[in-house]
Amino acid sequence: MDGDILRPNYNPFIRLDPRDNVVVARLPVAAGTAVPAEGVVTLQDVPAGHKIAARFIAKGEAVRKYDTVIGFASENLAPGTWMHSHNILFDDVEKDYAYSRDYRPTEFVPEARRATFQGIRRADGRVGTRNYVGVFALGAAGATAARRIAAHFTPDRLEDFPMVDGVAPFAHEGGDGMERGGEPMALLRRTIGGTLRNPNTAAALVIASAAEANDLDGFLAAQGLERGPALRTLVIGEGGGLRRTVEAGIALVREMLPAADAVTREPVSAEHLTIGMQCGGSDGFSGLSANPALGAAMDILIRNGGTAILSETTEIFGVEHTLTARAVTPEVGRKLVERMDWWLRHSEGRDSQINGKVAPGNNAGGLANILEKSLGGSKKGGSTGLMAVYEYAEPVTARGFVFMDTPGYDPVAATGQIAGGANMVIFTTGRGSCFGSLPAPTMKLASNTPMYERMVADMDVNCGTIIDGEETLEQAGRRIFERLLRHASGERTKSELAGVGTNEFVPWPIGVTA
Repeated sequence: MDGDILRPNYNPFIRLDPRDNVVVARLPVAAGTAVPAEGVVTLQDVPAGHKIAARFIAKGEAVRKYDTVIGFASENLAPGTWMHSHNILFDDVEKDYAYSRDYRPTEFVPEARRATFQGIRRADGRVGTRNYVGVFALGAAGATAARRIAAHFTPDRLEDFPMVDGVAPFAHEGGDGMERGGEPMALLRRTIGGTLRNPNTAAALVIASAAEANDLDGFLAAQGLERGPALRTLVIGEGGGLRRTVEAGIALVREMLPAADAVTREPVSAEHLTIGMQCGGSDGFSGLSANPALGAAMDILIRNGGTAILSETTEIFGVEHTLTARAVTPEVGRKLVERMDWWLRHSEGRDSQINGKVAPGNNAGGLANILEKSLGGSKKGGSTGLMAVYEYAEPVTARGFVFMDTPGYDPVAATGQIAGGANMVIFTTGRGSCFGSLPAPTMKLASNTPMYERMVADMDVNCGTIIDGEETLEQAGRRIFERLLRHASGERTKSELAGVGTNEFVPWPIGVTA
């Protein structure tokens, strides 16, 4: 989007593309307000982030935003009419997947000139942005023990280990009541194992019960893990019960702390950053400011050799063809369509987002349906080629812009990205989500200034400056990238300062059968 469009004259509406037949209110606009730039007068009150018809739109005609179809007019609509879910019909949109048609190789910054941050280099060459000892429960039966062991290590008790960011519990509600083989168990084990191997995890203690489907030996074998100084295990049923297991776990973590603390931060290339991109509590401004600004920042990261993971498959429905056209090969594009087809089969007949409706908060914020939400959400992916498509929690090995299949539910989606290797998460929001994550910290971007000012203790970057006409997308993207380097170097994010993240480890629970 041209930054000049956003510089107020002052026009209360934003035109995103010359071919659009709607414009977006940058602030609440009263009925009867003249909009000289469009030659219309508003016919109803229009909330901030919502749309009006910029010209006459006939019943059944496509409604276009960013020159992309977001639905169809349910009736004849006069210029100046408030446009929302009451008069924009959701319907299937014909898509041309155009596999690889728009792919262009990335022009990388020469290695000697790439941006750097202060990272923690692991023995295998991977680089962390944080340094945690993790306490992992294989199933719900070990969750209490994992939380109590981690809770013992308060900041006072970690004073002698200044390079350890904390002892974090990774507890969840799965691990039993599910088949021992097949995709659900493989997915759960891949998620736990991937988080354990994340470059931000220095050492791990794994807690099992004596009788859960996700048994300890099966987990270790499936993940190719071996016990050692940095990977210890406990079985509650063999250790004398909960109290003694907690005592033993505290002792084992204490033994691992000196080695975990024996690290330093050093200058490393930004190519070692892998970012999980998330959005939650979106509004009508998310797709105009925070999401495309994040996309601009990720374009900078990718030119510097880094990796950005777009996810939430159900929230790109309707615009997936814009990604397949950027795929490095047709095979990569077809894999994305295969995952979308899985979701369509899985959601058939259900009152779910992929079938049109968005969450109440999204709707109140100005998003009429999933097509409009997807249009904004996909802009987090920037403009570079789509290099790979991964299933949930698979290790991300490709560099550049990639996609991981996940649900749209933020904790589940981010958990999969972190298990895949993300060492930072960047989360955009228009309604004010307070999400956080471990061991990869979350940096939050606000889509509008009023929400940022209300929630300044939770938001790291205000992208409302774009809506206010104070900054272009490119300027905001550069600012986000520079802030990312600071947080990757150890500066705490707002979610870390607020202590958010210990309850957001949520593996995708697709396999509960009993």
